[in-house]
Amino acid sequence: MANAYFTVPKAVNEPPLSYAKNSIERAQINEAIAEAKSKQANIPMTINGEKIYTEDTIKMYPPHELKHCLGEFHVGDKTHFQQAVDAALGAKEAWAATPWHERAAIFLKAADLLCTKYRAKMNAATMLCQSKNVYQAEVDAICEMADFLRFNVEYMTQIYAEQPISTPGVWNRIEYRPLEGFVFAITPFNFTAIAANLSSAPAMLGNTIVWKPADSQIYSAAVIMEIFEEAGLPNGVINMIMGDGPEMGEVIFKHKDFAGLHFTGSTAVFKHLWKEVGNNLDTYKTYPKIVGETGGKDFVVAHQSANPQQVATGLARGAFEYQGQKCSAASRAYISESIWDDVWSYLKQDMETFKVGTVENYGNFVNAVIDERAFDKIASYIDDIHESNDAEVLIGGTYDKSDGYFIQPTVVKVSDPKYRTMCEEIFGPVLTIYVFADKDFESILDTVDQTSEYALTGSIFAVGRETIQLAADKLKNAAGNFYINDKPTGSVVAQQPFGGARGSGTNDKAGSKFNLLRWVSPLTIKETYNAPIDYRYPFLEE
Repeated sequence: MANAYFTVPKAVNEPPLSYAKNSIERAQINEAIAEAKSKQANIPMTINGEKIYTEDTIKMYPPHELKHCLGEFHVGDKTHFQQAVDAALGAKEAWAATPWHERAAIFLKAADLLCTKYRAKMNAATMLCQSKNVYQAEVDAICEMADFLRFNVEYMTQIYAEQPISTPGVWNRIEYRPLEGFVFAITPFNFTAIAANLSSAPAMLGNTIVWKPADSQIYSAAVIMEIFEEAGLPNGVINMIMGDGPEMGEVIFKHKDFAGLHFTGSTAVFKHLWKEVGNNLDTYKTYPKIVGETGGKDFVVAHQSANPQQVATGLARGAFEYQGQKCSAASRAYISESIWDDVWSYLKQDMETFKVGTVENYGNFVNAVIDERAFDKIASYIDDIHESNDAEVLIGGTYDKSDGYFIQPTVVKVSDPKYRTMCEEIFGPVLTIYVFADKDFESILDTVDQTSEYALTGSIFAVGRETIQLAADKLKNAAGNFYINDKPTGSVVAQQPFGGARGSGTNDKAGSKFNLLRWVSPLTIKETYNAPIDYRYPFLEE
């Protein structure tokens, strides 16, 4: 029986490897990609530790190489979704009773397996199924995922250590119980790390999970599941299911033991799910916890004092890394007139060197967007821009899906700061720029704040402290992550806890203990050693 206060290994951010030419890691990733492409995967659901195969399958293709089939995954129906719920509830009592340090050990081991034995395999899977270049895969599927696992263990110990004060004769304490019921995790395609975190963070606190990864991320999700299992995760703690979302919701959101939703995805879907939860409130044993990180229309504002080359680099990286398919991607920019020519000169020079193509060519900075639906949506925006009198394509503006879903990185200059592409989330490699008069800087900050329903990330480029402070004050509710003289992307676990408000989510800050606090139900305990034996208080004496 453990009877000591354990100190977990100090969490540190996993450093990314360079994948430079002739490096060991580049050779390893090439080998892993070749191995993955040499065979077709057959990915089942995982329910209570069992691999579930069905007659209903969906094939998987790299977005950048549509002629190559990676394999197929198996789709479930309501009976499987019910089995997953039953498995999560069946595993709940034993998992909740598992000592916290034993739960921690599983996820710490998973982090080490990821960064060693599975590093190349996980990167290869993310590169192939999500069309990420090797560096974007490395910082996501390896570094961020490992950081989530390690720092969440540290945050868990911090939470458990927070205890109330006690007075003489009384011992007060708080027990951090898991939620009463199961948690439903719905994860997106764009970050492998998010898929791992949304399923594992509640589990670390003693919850059991039903997990639905995005169809376009299942190829790498299967590797996550493989790592968790090798790390010793008990059967039924995390159950991975695939299938129709509404059909899944029919089972999950109407179950009396539904206790929480951990979601990353579109604002529209999140709002719909919230309504579903509300419609079923009378069914539930307890009020469910709802945690969501949703859309963004993230901004960059460049004051006349800003360094034009820094602004251009921030835009090039912030808007076009991973094809703009980040919730935090720079999608709208407001550039002061006096520096615009220099900013555009530097940005154009950079973009003329961009190469677009397959992830297997390391010279390609930009790869394919995730699927045909996304491609068609982005292409429709570009078509509208070409036909508009209020917008001008400065560079890019072309697309081709004959071999893969390739869209050329596109910069649009508009005459109206409320033009459509300044307001709506595109989720692709399209950056819209509005140039404002230097004297209008303060008023443009109001425009930035009022233009979009979202409030996820944003940045200000400027030199003077008063200017920076003015922007920070004016935009304090326009972003949950605010950057000064930097691009609005690339948050690091424990360094920049991530999340936004307004239409961007519940701002529960993944990468901090604030998120983990949502997955506990505190129980306050007061123990009195010498209880009173007379109801009378002194004030009652006449």
